[in-house]
Amino acid sequence: MAYPRLLLALLLLSFLCFASSPVSANKVSVSLYYEALCPYCSSYIVNNLVRIFRNGLISIVDLDLVPYGNARLTSDGSIICQHGENECLLNAIEACAIRMWPDVQQHFGFVRCVEHKIMAQGETEWQSCFQETGLSSEGVLHCYNSGNAEQLELQYAAETGSLQPAHQYVPWVVIDGQPLYDDYLNFEAHICRAYEGELPEACKGLTQTISEELKASRGDQVCLADETIS
Repeated sequence: MAYPRLLLALLLLSFLCFASSPVSANKVSVSLYYEALCPYCSSYIVNNLVRIFRNGLISIVDLDLVPYGNARLTSDGSIICQHGENECLLNAIEACAIRMWPDVQQHFGFVRCVEHKIMAQGETEWQSCFQETGLSSEGVLHCYNSGNAEQLELQYAAETGSLQPAHQYVPWVVIDGQPLYDDYLNFEAHICRAYEGELPEACKGLTQTISEELKASRGDQVCLADETIS
């Protein structure tokens, strides 16, 4: 009968198609440790990190934003932020946005809007980002007012405090567990070098081994962890 032969042919064809299909690699883990009112963090989010959403690199990236930065815990468990109470407020609001909208496209859009407002119009204009992004304010404000934001920030405090090596400043960029130190502006090249799958188009113009020429463009504008802001 022809049926067994036909079945065998179909199975062989399926095997060959599966074998020839490219296996997708794990995404590259990228973590940004930052604080809302550090001007260098704002600039990095608004002008640099946004590029991976525009050039398609986000498709190979698992991005984790950690809005805590150089804050510190007091003996009674309170959080003191490097740039004062408004920074604590904005860190908490961004933490709530990240929790409320797990989709990185959504929460990054909101965080970038807030940081852009800080740069352009000052730290009091952030609430207009709800309207500008089309995202509801209800869940984020409830998160903040209910005390959930404080719990999120305590989690971020623990995550930041457990970094090995410890962070020295912000923005502090970590790729697959390895900090970029002051080479954080070249994060796209590091992402492309770390990815083990077929590289997206955006990687083709980037140096796969980080050259001395690239290292010459290191970012040296940071908010130091041990710096006291009056």
